[in-house]
Amino acid sequence: MLVAIGLTVTALVLAPLAQPGYVLSYDMVFVPHQPWRAELVAPGDSLPRAVPLDALVSLASLAVPGWLVQRAALAAVLLLAAIGAGRLVPAERPVTRAVAALGYVWTPYLAERLLIGHWGLLLAYGALPWVVAAAIDVRRERPRALRRLALAALPAVVTPTGGLIALGTVAVLVARRAALGRTAAAVGVLLLLNLPWLAAAGLTAADGRSDPAGVPAFAARAENWSGVLGALAGTGGIWNGQTVPASRSSPLAPLATALVLGAAVAGFRTLRRRWPSGVAVRLAGLAGAGFLAAALGALPGTAAVLRWAVAAVPGAGLLRDGQKFLVPYALLLAVAAALGVERAAARITGRGAVVGARVLCGAALLLPVVVLPDLAFGAAGRLRPVSYPADWAAVAARLDGRPGEVLSLPFGAYRAYAWNAGRTVLDPLPRYVDAEVLVDDTLWVGDRRVAGENRRAAEVGRVLAGGGPVAATGVRWVVVQRRAGYRPVDPAALTGLRLVYAGDDLTLYENPVARTR
Repeated sequence: MLVAIGLTVTALVLAPLAQPGYVLSYDMVFVPHQPWRAELVAPGDSLPRAVPLDALVSLASLAVPGWLVQRAALAAVLLLAAIGAGRLVPAERPVTRAVAALGYVWTPYLAERLLIGHWGLLLAYGALPWVVAAAIDVRRERPRALRRLALAALPAVVTPTGGLIALGTVAVLVARRAALGRTAAAVGVLLLLNLPWLAAAGLTAADGRSDPAGVPAFAARAENWSGVLGALAGTGGIWNGQTVPASRSSPLAPLATALVLGAAVAGFRTLRRRWPSGVAVRLAGLAGAGFLAAALGALPGTAAVLRWAVAAVPGAGLLRDGQKFLVPYALLLAVAAALGVERAAARITGRGAVVGARVLCGAALLLPVVVLPDLAFGAAGRLRPVSYPADWAAVAARLDGRPGEVLSLPFGAYRAYAWNAGRTVLDPLPRYVDAEVLVDDTLWVGDRRVAGENRRAAEVGRVLAGGGPVAATGVRWVVVQRRAGYRPVDPAALTGLRLVYAGDDLTLYENPVARTR
């Protein structure tokens, strides 16, 4: 039954992806074949936010095309989440597993992170039920539990945030004084799996401290009359209002959240009784810590502390977008609420109202879909595949095997291509061409400017902002994206460059006095 639910949800959410092409939405960028470069595992000038994720995509695209990698990754998110949550709940009735599966896979958290393109983080979301189940097996000292834990955690550690969530979960759930050896082994497994991005963070030249302006920019936000805390309680509250499904503004959304919370409170006692001693309480502690992290940037007192931390403590910038850390809360909510529904249905059945119990279970199954209908069909059509114009392949072919930095203009992190229906997307050029591409890593959230960490990009940005010619930046190649949704590049800035390729979408120039590095 759980497999059927997972497949049905996957087909319903990813229906538009039956068409050919690539879904390009904010940070979700896939290309036909992502070239392999050393910077994918050891970025020299930036923080390892996509380590080892981009490297894994690059390796996968050597075997299969990028469009297939994208569909496999998104399908894995939905299948892992639905089946994992259904298997995790200690249920007496199959319908309880179905309620948990739908309650975890059909959430505002998943919808909002899908729209903003954080599919790597969503792999951690899908993996967490499996990580919790494996951690419980380690506590019970079951055979091959450590092996299952490693396999369960693999999807989670493809991003630093996901890796930290999995590591924290295992450390909290497994820790026992009477079994320090197994505890150390389990934590060691997670540290080893997190080693790629930990090592990259230690080697990068980027400053691990972040712009404190990012704290208010990335703080959780209200989505309806329930305010910020109400949005977070419903697993929503992402900082980017453009990635919030329209249904989240419904006045009924907070009422549905209240119903789910009530069911979770009722079911938590059952969860404590059926899981090994202390596990449910520890998961509740993780959920509470994640909820607090999500709210830090939105609360007056804690926001000031967080601004200090991100500016002074290397790595604290991970907490700016604290809503990411709601994953354990979302899992506990789904599992406990399902048990609360089971408990209520048992009481109703005990009073002879069998039909009433079935109605309750049916309503619990449908509630997530009814409250969030616009997750279906690619978030109501917002996740629709497109094809890259022919200029992209032409420029990539001309850059292949030719050294030197490539500057992407207009100088900005995100694009809004007409051929992508004007949807915002991270510049695909660094992933599309086999070259080191310079893009501006400064972020704009509304009218707030959040400085990036790439020193070379900042150096180039200063030259361009001062009105200097592009040739003065020292890059060898310049790609002008003519339909990127920005103001056109001033022709005077291109003085001294040699035209190599001119297309409707992209123009390639070479700097005759460039340095190669």
